[in-house]
Amino acid sequence: MPASVLRPVLGALGLTQIRHVSPVQRGRADGLVARVYGQMETDFGVLAPPVALHAQAPEVLAAAWMLLRETLVVPGAAPRAAKESVATAVSLGNACPYCATIHNNALGLLGPAGPGAADRGAGGEEELERIVAWAMPTDGGAPSAAPFAAAQGPELVGTAVLLHYLNRVVNVFLRDVPLPPGVPEFMLPVVLRVLGGAMVGAARHPHPPGRSLDLLPDAPLPPDLPWAAGNPTVAQAFGRACAVIEAAGQRSVPEPVRDLVLVNMVGWRGGPRGISRAWVEGLVSGLSEQHRPAGRLALLVAFASYQVDAGVIQACRSAGADDRGLVELCSWAAMAAARWLGALLPTPD
Repeated sequence: MPASVLRPVLGALGLTQIRHVSPVQRGRADGLVARVYGQMETDFGVLAPPVALHAQAPEVLAAAWMLLRETLVVPGAAPRAAKESVATAVSLGNACPYCATIHNNALGLLGPAGPGAADRGAGGEEELERIVAWAMPTDGGAPSAAPFAAAQGPELVGTAVLLHYLNRVVNVFLRDVPLPPGVPEFMLPVVLRVLGGAMVGAARHPHPPGRSLDLLPDAPLPPDLPWAAGNPTVAQAFGRACAVIEAAGQRSVPEPVRDLVLVNMVGWRGGPRGISRAWVEGLVSGLSEQHRPAGRLALLVAFASYQVDAGVIQACRSAGADDRGLVELCSWAAMAAARWLGALLPTPD
Protein backbone atom coordinates (compact mmCIF):
# COMPACT_ATOMS: atom_id res chain seq x y z
CA MET A 1 0.00 0.00 0.00
CA PRO A 2 1.48 3.41 -0.95
CA ALA A 3 2.64 5.63 1.93
CA SER A 4 0.21 8.35 0.85
CA VAL A 5 -2.66 5.91 1.54
CA LEU A 6 -1.13 4.05 4.48
CA ARG A 7 -0.39 7.09 6.65
CA PRO A 8 -3.97 8.41 6.88
CA VAL A 9 -5.28 4.90 7.61
CA LEU A 10 -2.74 4.31 10.39
CA GLY A 11 -3.35 7.78 11.76
CA ALA A 12 -7.12 7.33 11.94
CA LEU A 13 -6.76 3.95 13.65
CA GLY A 14 -4.20 5.36 16.07
CA LEU A 15 -6.48 8.16 17.20
CA THR A 16 -9.15 5.63 18.21
CA GLN A 17 -6.77 4.40 20.93
CA ILE A 18 -6.91 7.73 22.83
CA ARG A 19 -9.04 7.68 25.98
CA HIS A 20 -10.25 10.23 28.57
CA VAL A 21 -9.94 13.15 26.10
CA SER A 22 -11.37 13.71 22.61
CA PRO A 23 -8.79 13.23 19.84
CA VAL A 24 -8.38 15.86 17.15
CA GLN A 25 -9.08 14.08 13.88
CA ARG A 26 -6.54 14.50 11.11
CA GLY A 27 -9.07 16.00 8.69
CA ARG A 28 -10.22 18.57 11.25
CA ALA A 29 -6.81 19.68 12.45
CA ASP A 30 -5.83 23.25 11.69
CA GLY A 31 -3.21 25.77 12.71
CA LEU A 32 -0.42 24.41 14.92
CA VAL A 33 -2.05 20.99 15.25
CA ALA A 34 -2.13 20.54 11.47
CA ARG A 35 1.52 21.58 11.17
CA VAL A 36 2.58 19.07 13.80
CA TYR A 37 0.49 16.28 12.27
CA GLY A 38 2.04 16.93 8.87
CA GLN A 39 5.61 16.85 10.17
CA MET A 40 4.92 13.72 12.21
CA GLU A 41 3.53 11.77 9.29
CA THR A 42 6.48 12.75 7.10
CA ASP A 43 9.34 12.29 9.57
CA PHE A 44 8.06 9.53 11.87
CA GLY A 45 6.04 7.64 9.28
CA VAL A 46 2.74 7.67 11.16
CA LEU A 47 0.52 9.91 13.27
CA ALA A 48 1.87 8.50 16.55
CA PRO A 49 -0.82 8.27 19.28
CA PRO A 50 1.66 9.05 22.13
CA VAL A 51 2.15 12.47 20.55
CA ALA A 52 -1.31 12.97 19.01
CA LEU A 53 -2.98 12.50 22.40
CA HIS A 54 -1.75 16.01 23.29
CA ALA A 55 -3.71 17.71 20.50
CA GLN A 56 -6.29 19.34 22.79
CA ALA A 57 -3.35 21.47 24.01
CA PRO A 58 -1.67 22.51 20.71
CA GLU A 59 1.49 24.05 22.21
CA VAL A 60 2.09 20.95 24.34
CA LEU A 61 1.50 18.79 21.26
CA ALA A 62 4.21 20.75 19.45
CA ALA A 63 6.53 20.34 22.45
CA ALA A 64 6.07 16.55 22.53
CA TRP A 65 6.67 16.23 18.79
CA MET A 66 9.69 18.54 18.89
CA LEU A 67 11.38 16.42 21.55
CA LEU A 68 10.60 13.18 19.72
CA ARG A 69 11.88 14.47 16.41
CA GLU A 70 15.05 16.22 17.53
CA THR A 71 16.24 13.48 19.92
CA LEU A 72 15.04 10.19 18.44
CA VAL A 73 14.25 10.74 14.77
CA VAL A 74 17.04 13.06 13.61
CA PRO A 75 20.31 11.20 12.83
CA GLY A 76 23.19 12.39 14.94
CA ALA A 77 26.13 11.12 16.94
CA ALA A 78 24.12 8.24 18.45
CA PRO A 79 22.74 5.48 16.18
CA ARG A 80 18.99 5.04 16.04
CA ALA A 81 19.26 1.52 17.48
CA ALA A 82 20.94 2.89 20.60
CA LYS A 83 18.12 5.41 21.01
CA GLU A 84 15.48 2.71 20.55
CA SER A 85 17.29 0.60 23.17
CA VAL A 86 17.10 3.51 25.62
CA ALA A 87 13.43 4.03 24.78
CA THR A 88 12.64 0.36 25.37
CA ALA A 89 14.59 0.16 28.64
CA VAL A 90 12.99 3.27 30.12
CA SER A 91 9.52 2.12 29.08
CA LEU A 92 9.99 -1.29 30.71
CA GLY A 93 11.23 0.34 33.91
CA ASN A 94 8.22 2.65 33.98
CA ALA A 95 5.70 -0.17 33.42
CA CYS A 96 4.56 1.31 30.10
CA PRO A 97 3.79 -1.74 27.91
CA TYR A 98 2.51 0.41 25.03
CA CYS A 99 5.80 2.28 24.55
CA ALA A 100 7.94 -0.78 25.30
CA THR A 101 6.14 -2.73 22.59
CA ILE A 102 6.49 0.01 19.98
CA HIS A 103 10.16 0.75 20.58
CA ASN A 104 11.24 -2.86 21.00
CA ASN A 105 9.53 -3.61 17.70
CA ALA A 106 11.36 -0.72 16.04
CA LEU A 107 14.67 -1.94 17.48
CA GLY A 108 14.08 -5.42 16.10
CA LEU A 109 13.31 -4.07 12.64
CA LEU A 110 16.28 -1.70 12.64
CA GLY A 111 18.76 -4.32 13.84
CA PRO A 112 21.79 -3.63 16.08
CA ALA A 113 23.01 -0.84 13.83
CA GLY A 114 20.15 0.76 11.97
CA PRO A 115 20.17 3.16 8.99
CA GLY A 116 23.46 5.00 8.65
CA ALA A 117 24.88 3.66 11.92
CA ALA A 118 28.19 2.61 10.40
CA ASP A 119 29.04 6.26 9.87
CA ARG A 120 28.45 6.96 13.57
CA GLY A 121 30.50 4.21 15.11
CA ALA A 122 27.58 2.03 16.15
CA GLY A 123 28.48 -1.02 18.22
CA GLY A 124 26.85 -4.40 18.41
CA GLU A 125 24.57 -6.12 20.89
CA GLU A 126 27.00 -5.90 23.82
CA GLU A 127 27.13 -2.12 23.50
CA LEU A 128 23.35 -1.94 23.32
CA GLU A 129 23.11 -4.07 26.47
CA ARG A 130 25.36 -1.63 28.34
CA ILE A 131 23.18 1.25 27.17
CA VAL A 132 20.07 -0.58 28.40
CA ALA A 133 21.66 -1.10 31.85
CA TRP A 134 22.50 2.61 31.99
CA ALA A 135 19.02 3.76 30.96
CA MET A 136 16.87 1.39 33.03
CA PRO A 137 15.30 3.26 35.98
CA THR A 138 16.66 2.08 39.33
CA ASP A 139 15.09 1.86 42.77
CA GLY A 140 17.71 3.22 45.12
CA GLY A 141 20.74 1.60 43.49
CA ALA A 142 23.49 3.49 41.73
CA PRO A 143 22.92 3.68 37.95
CA SER A 144 25.55 2.31 35.59
CA ALA A 145 28.27 4.57 34.25
CA ALA A 146 27.57 6.12 30.86
CA PRO A 147 28.74 3.59 28.22
CA PHE A 148 28.95 6.06 25.34
CA ALA A 149 30.99 9.01 24.07
CA ALA A 150 30.24 12.52 25.31
CA ALA A 151 29.04 13.54 21.83
CA GLN A 152 26.18 11.03 22.10
CA GLY A 153 25.05 12.25 25.52
CA PRO A 154 22.51 14.89 24.48
CA GLU A 155 20.70 12.42 22.21
CA LEU A 156 20.74 9.43 24.57
CA VAL A 157 19.93 11.32 27.77
CA GLY A 158 17.40 13.30 25.75
CA THR A 159 15.76 10.08 24.58
CA ALA A 160 15.61 8.80 28.16
CA VAL A 161 14.00 12.04 29.37
CA LEU A 162 11.58 11.99 26.44
CA LEU A 163 10.45 8.44 27.28
CA HIS A 164 10.15 9.17 30.98
CA TYR A 165 7.77 11.88 29.85
CA LEU A 166 5.87 9.93 27.19
CA ASN A 167 5.50 6.79 29.33
CA ARG A 168 3.58 8.77 31.91
CA VAL A 169 1.12 10.45 29.56
CA VAL A 170 0.71 7.25 27.54
CA ASN A 171 -0.18 5.26 30.68
CA VAL A 172 -2.96 7.78 31.31
CA PHE A 173 -4.37 8.39 27.84
CA LEU A 174 -3.71 5.18 25.84
CA ARG A 175 -4.43 1.48 26.25
CA ASP A 176 -1.78 -1.07 27.24
CA VAL A 177 -1.38 -2.36 23.69
CA PRO A 178 -1.09 -0.38 20.44
CA LEU A 179 -4.37 -1.67 19.04
CA PRO A 180 -7.67 0.09 18.30
CA PRO A 181 -10.54 -0.82 20.65
CA GLY A 182 -12.22 -4.07 19.68
CA VAL A 183 -9.24 -5.45 17.73
CA PRO A 184 -8.17 -8.80 19.25
CA GLU A 185 -4.64 -9.04 20.63
CA PHE A 186 -3.69 -11.85 18.25
CA MET A 187 -3.65 -9.14 15.57
CA LEU A 188 -0.82 -7.29 17.35
CA PRO A 189 2.04 -8.84 15.29
CA VAL A 190 0.33 -7.76 12.07
CA VAL A 191 -0.24 -4.22 13.34
CA LEU A 192 3.34 -3.97 14.58
CA ARG A 193 4.69 -5.17 11.25
CA VAL A 194 2.74 -2.46 9.41
CA LEU A 195 3.61 0.27 11.93
CA GLY A 196 7.24 -0.78 12.02
CA GLY A 197 7.46 -0.75 8.26
CA ALA A 198 6.15 2.80 8.16
CA MET A 199 8.60 3.93 10.87
CA VAL A 200 11.61 2.22 9.33
CA GLY A 201 10.71 3.54 5.90
CA ALA A 202 10.57 7.07 7.29
CA ALA A 203 13.87 6.55 9.15
CA ARG A 204 15.66 5.95 5.84
CA HIS A 205 14.81 9.43 4.55
CA PRO A 206 16.92 12.51 5.37
CA HIS A 207 15.84 14.40 8.48
CA PRO A 208 17.79 17.63 8.88
CA PRO A 209 18.06 18.78 12.50
CA GLY A 210 15.98 21.70 13.72
CA ARG A 211 13.06 21.47 11.30
CA SER A 212 10.54 21.42 14.16
CA LEU A 213 12.02 24.29 16.15
CA ASP A 214 9.96 27.03 14.52
CA LEU A 215 6.80 25.41 15.90
CA LEU A 216 7.48 27.09 19.26
CA PRO A 217 9.17 30.35 20.33
CA ASP A 218 12.79 30.45 21.42
CA ALA A 219 13.49 29.81 25.11
CA PRO A 220 16.65 29.21 27.17
CA LEU A 221 17.75 25.76 28.27
CA PRO A 222 16.68 25.21 31.91
CA PRO A 223 19.63 24.93 34.32
CA ASP A 224 18.66 21.39 35.38
CA LEU A 225 19.25 20.11 31.81
CA PRO A 226 23.01 20.76 31.33
CA TRP A 227 23.44 17.40 29.57
CA ALA A 228 21.67 18.87 26.50
CA ALA A 229 24.10 21.75 26.01
CA GLY A 230 26.50 19.79 23.80
CA ASN A 231 23.97 19.57 20.97
CA PRO A 232 22.52 23.00 20.04
CA THR A 233 19.43 21.57 18.38
CA VAL A 234 18.58 19.24 21.26
CA ALA A 235 19.21 22.09 23.69
CA GLN A 236 16.87 24.40 21.78
CA ALA A 237 14.22 21.69 21.57
CA PHE A 238 14.26 21.10 25.31
CA GLY A 239 14.39 24.79 26.09
CA ARG A 240 11.32 25.55 23.97
CA ALA A 241 9.39 22.45 25.00
CA CYS A 242 10.04 22.87 28.73
CA ALA A 243 9.02 26.54 28.59
CA VAL A 244 5.69 25.65 26.97
CA ILE A 245 4.99 22.79 29.38
CA GLU A 246 5.87 24.95 32.38
CA ALA A 247 3.44 27.60 31.13
CA ALA A 248 0.80 24.90 30.72
CA GLY A 249 1.38 23.85 34.31
CA GLN A 250 0.91 27.38 35.55
CA ARG A 251 -2.44 27.51 33.71
CA SER A 252 -3.81 24.12 34.67
CA VAL A 253 -2.03 22.91 37.82
CA PRO A 254 -2.75 24.83 41.05
CA GLU A 255 0.39 26.19 42.68
CA PRO A 256 -0.03 24.11 45.88
CA VAL A 257 -0.22 20.98 43.71
CA ARG A 258 2.92 21.91 41.78
CA ASP A 259 4.75 22.54 45.04
CA LEU A 260 3.60 19.19 46.47
CA VAL A 261 4.84 17.25 43.43
CA LEU A 262 8.23 18.97 43.39
CA VAL A 263 8.82 18.60 47.14
CA ASN A 264 8.13 14.89 46.95
CA MET A 265 10.73 14.38 44.23
CA VAL A 266 13.57 15.26 46.55
CA GLY A 267 15.49 12.05 47.23
CA TRP A 268 13.39 9.99 44.81
CA ARG A 269 15.30 7.72 42.41
CA GLY A 270 12.46 6.42 40.28
CA GLY A 271 11.16 3.51 42.31
CA PRO A 272 7.49 2.78 43.03
CA ARG A 273 5.75 4.51 45.92
CA GLY A 274 3.52 1.57 46.89
CA ILE A 275 1.38 -1.26 45.58
CA SER A 276 -1.85 0.59 46.38
CA ARG A 277 -2.67 4.29 46.14
CA ALA A 278 -2.66 4.81 49.90
CA TRP A 279 0.50 6.90 49.65
CA VAL A 280 -1.36 9.41 47.46
CA GLU A 281 -4.21 9.89 49.87
CA GLY A 282 -1.82 10.75 52.67
CA LEU A 283 -0.09 13.38 50.56
CA VAL A 284 -3.22 15.08 49.20
CA SER A 285 -4.80 15.28 52.66
CA GLY A 286 -2.87 18.50 53.21
CA LEU A 287 -4.43 20.16 50.16
CA SER A 288 -7.70 22.02 50.12
CA GLU A 289 -10.66 19.89 49.08
CA GLN A 290 -10.85 21.85 45.81
CA HIS A 291 -7.25 20.95 44.89
CA ARG A 292 -7.23 17.30 45.93
CA PRO A 293 -8.41 15.82 42.58
CA ALA A 294 -5.67 17.69 40.69
CA GLY A 295 -3.13 16.80 43.36
CA ARG A 296 -4.05 13.12 43.20
CA LEU A 297 -3.74 13.00 39.41
CA ALA A 298 -0.49 14.99 39.29
CA LEU A 299 1.17 12.84 41.96
CA LEU A 300 0.11 9.63 40.26
CA VAL A 301 1.31 10.79 36.85
CA ALA A 302 4.70 11.76 38.27
CA PHE A 303 5.33 8.76 40.52
CA ALA A 304 3.04 5.88 39.43
CA SER A 305 1.24 6.70 36.19
CA TYR A 306 0.10 3.09 35.77
CA GLN A 307 -2.15 3.63 38.83
CA VAL A 308 -4.26 6.32 37.13
CA ASP A 309 -7.78 5.10 36.37
CA ALA A 310 -11.05 6.54 35.09
CA GLY A 311 -12.15 7.50 38.60
CA VAL A 312 -9.10 9.74 39.09
CA ILE A 313 -9.81 11.43 35.77
CA GLN A 314 -13.51 11.86 36.50
CA ALA A 315 -12.76 13.48 39.85
CA CYS A 316 -10.69 16.11 38.05
CA ARG A 317 -13.49 16.71 35.56
CA SER A 318 -15.95 17.13 38.41
CA ALA A 319 -13.59 19.75 39.84
CA GLY A 320 -13.73 21.71 36.56
CA ALA A 321 -10.95 20.30 34.35
CA ASP A 322 -11.65 20.13 30.60
CA ASP A 323 -9.72 18.20 27.93
CA ARG A 324 -7.04 20.86 27.59
CA GLY A 325 -6.67 21.14 31.35
CA LEU A 326 -6.28 17.38 31.76
CA VAL A 327 -3.61 17.19 29.05
CA GLU A 328 -1.74 20.18 30.48
CA LEU A 329 -1.85 18.85 34.05
CA CYS A 330 -0.57 15.43 33.03
CA SER A 331 2.06 16.97 30.75
CA TRP A 332 3.43 19.19 33.51
CA ALA A 333 3.61 16.37 36.07
CA ALA A 334 5.18 13.98 33.56
CA MET A 335 7.84 16.48 32.53
CA ALA A 336 8.63 17.36 36.13
CA ALA A 337 9.38 13.68 36.81
CA ALA A 338 11.26 13.24 33.52
CA ARG A 339 13.54 16.20 34.18
CA TRP A 340 14.27 14.98 37.70
CA LEU A 341 15.11 11.44 36.56
CA GLY A 342 17.17 12.68 33.63
CA ALA A 343 19.35 14.66 36.02
CA LEU A 344 20.16 11.42 37.89
CA LEU A 345 21.58 9.68 34.82
CA PRO A 346 25.40 9.54 34.69
CA THR A 347 26.95 11.33 31.72
CA PRO A 348 30.40 10.79 30.18
CA ASP A 349 33.30 12.68 31.79
